[in-house]
Amino acid sequence: MYKLVLIRHGESEWNKENRFTGWTDVDLSEKGVQEAHEAGKQLKEKGFQFKYAYTSYLKRAIKTLDIVLEEMNLLWIPVEKTWRLNEKHYGNLQGLNKKETVEKFGEEQVLIWRRSYSTRPPQLDINDQRHPANDVKYQGISDEAARPSTEALADTIDRILPYWHSDISKKLQECKEVIVAAHGNSLRGIVKYLKNISDEDIINMNIPTGIPYVFEFDDNMNLIKDYYLADPETLKKMMEAVANQGKK
Repeated sequence: MYKLVLIRHGESEWNKENRFTGWTDVDLSEKGVQEAHEAGKQLKEKGFQFKYAYTSYLKRAIKTLDIVLEEMNLLWIPVEKTWRLNEKHYGNLQGLNKKETVEKFGEEQVLIWRRSYSTRPPQLDINDQRHPANDVKYQGISDEAARPSTEALADTIDRILPYWHSDISKKLQECKEVIVAAHGNSLRGIVKYLKNISDEDIINMNIPTGIPYVFEFDDNMNLIKDYYLADPETLKKMMEAVANQGKK
């Protein structure tokens, strides 16, 4: 059996302020740090022994992974960082308060920008200092997808799935247990693929911060089951909180 653990970073400062974050490199909040510690303790109690880990280029995911691995006494294992696991790029919405954006554009439009499969938010001007083309982390990467002006979930999936097939899934078969610390939408992209969720139904999927999401596969890499390491009531409340970020 193979076990993949996906974990969305702990609450960030902009999650706390209900802002669109995207590729903005925002730090964890105090609550987010605590969420990461709790996740690490849970994984250790459940007996997970990761031999390899993946995360994005964004420090809220990197720090979450570091805290989880420290709680598990696994800081020594190899960690691979990739821009392909970055959050969906929210374009010109990045930094805006979600509820204020709802008041301006309406709940339906904001939900489409946040969760739809194919609709991109308003794009960011390439001369804007927030654009990845102006960030040293993405300079020197030949793939233009590493410097988006905006992204739909479909774009996010297009950059993640090749990496899943070429790296993560192979490493999972080699190591048996792997952890991926990333972001709400990059993880939604992986889950959409693993569970064969339709383009229409993915809009209703919300991944809470800091809760390990476990996928178990058989020896042929067929998905057996998936589950969160959280009690159902807590999980429901956290998922509803994510969904309600884009409401009045």
